[in-house]
Amino acid sequence: MSPDRVPLCLDLLPALSGEDTTKDFFQELVNILLSYVCKSFRRSSKVLDFHHPHQLREGLEGFSLELPDQPENLEQLLVDCRDTLKYGVKTGHPRFFNQLSSGLDVIGLAGEWLTSTANTNMFTYEVSPVFILMEEVLLRKMQEIVGWSEEEGDGVFCPGGTMSNLYSVLLARYHFFPEVKTKGMTALPRLILFTSAHSHYSVKKSAAVLGIGSENVVVVKCNDRGKMIPAELESSIITAKDQGCVPFYVNATAGTTVYGAFDPLNAIADICESHGLWLHVDAAWGGGLLMSNLHRVKLQGIERAWSVTWNPHKMMGAPLQCSAILVKKRGLLKDCNQMCAEYLFQTDKHYDTSYDTGDKTIQCGRHVDVFKLWLMWKAKGSEGFGSQVNKCLENAEHLFDKLNQRPDFELVFKSKPEHSNVCFWYIPPSLRNMPPGPERNRRLHEVAPKIKAKMMEQGMAMIGYQPLGDKVNFFRCVFSNPATQTEDVDYLLEEIASLGHDICIRIETNL
Repeated sequence: MSPDRVPLCLDLLPALSGEDTTKDFFQELVNILLSYVCKSFRRSSKVLDFHHPHQLREGLEGFSLELPDQPENLEQLLVDCRDTLKYGVKTGHPRFFNQLSSGLDVIGLAGEWLTSTANTNMFTYEVSPVFILMEEVLLRKMQEIVGWSEEEGDGVFCPGGTMSNLYSVLLARYHFFPEVKTKGMTALPRLILFTSAHSHYSVKKSAAVLGIGSENVVVVKCNDRGKMIPAELESSIITAKDQGCVPFYVNATAGTTVYGAFDPLNAIADICESHGLWLHVDAAWGGGLLMSNLHRVKLQGIERAWSVTWNPHKMMGAPLQCSAILVKKRGLLKDCNQMCAEYLFQTDKHYDTSYDTGDKTIQCGRHVDVFKLWLMWKAKGSEGFGSQVNKCLENAEHLFDKLNQRPDFELVFKSKPEHSNVCFWYIPPSLRNMPPGPERNRRLHEVAPKIKAKMMEQGMAMIGYQPLGDKVNFFRCVFSNPATQTEDVDYLLEEIASLGHDICIRIETNL
């Protein structure tokens, strides 16, 4: 290659004499990634450099999303990599409080890099021997932590908690009505499933996707703290039976998305046993607390579940995505999903074909999500994960205590957080002495979106908000990032108060 020519991707391996060019390209890329990682942990750096969609679409400072007909050189590709990170969101930043999954685990990141380098598939042992065995070890460990015996337990890693929850409904239906696999829903009675008013929307979505129908999902009332009321569940089951329907499945939540509430699992399990229903526990968010000796009691009764969703990419800090569906009954996954494709799952292979796990899943190709978690577990040990969870919940309690001491904030509920979710309003000066009522609610509803918009424009922190039921927009702060310290919690409150005070003064001036 001419020394004056800027290299293209065709100059990389497997091109002849492409090794040096490949090394140079990767070295530059690693420098970009390392710079980004270091900057993510720096409190002086921004969480995001916000731009509106039309600005990114139109191109910024030479960064274009359009696809060319002719190849661009490697230097431009490196610029594009740098700009992609620049205009994204640093979810590993200590002041990113916006999502349940946050943080940037360096070991997990290394695992993800290795996974992409291996670039293999999880359907058969012959193409993924080490990763298949790692998945088995991880699932067995997680089942043990849930509390199932050595004779029980199966599972698979899935592309997110929604898919894990879908598996649970799919398996429950097949368990009670195996003919559905060949004859479809027309051979079945009208099925009913139950979930709480605070549960994740994926339960309704699963019913829609599987042809059960979202109208056949009964939403069970919760108490003020967001926990399913067992008496309401019992009443709903009886009503469904009286209407000639067939209840078959109950979803209990261990760590709701907004409030971080834990449904009373033992009481719900008693009802499920009484009526012969499948009990699924959605512990996508709360499953990480099983790693903590201090907090695992909040999931007491989870061992009675028939299936469990657990997302290590949330409280355990694994890079996205990393979710598991754990199933108590061995063999059910395979019976429900097996199609025996002969080009993949030959029975006359020279090794133990029970390790060809692909026929247990509804996917064919399946990404390797296990190595990063396995590597993190080796690095931290179970105790390290427990300490990490404890720290996140300590941050939540610190925020709760601070909010209790301030007249410019109001907690959505007065009890201490069970999980790392803390929900609150910022109360501007003009509303602090206003009596409760529609006008106060109308004005308070506008506060959180305005503060968040300004916060994103400045880019130094990020937090989510939402309404829920009869409650107007409130902030939900969640902690899953081990890098977050109490100083970051204090900063967040001061930032909200400062932005809220300035915004509300401008609004009142314009009135």
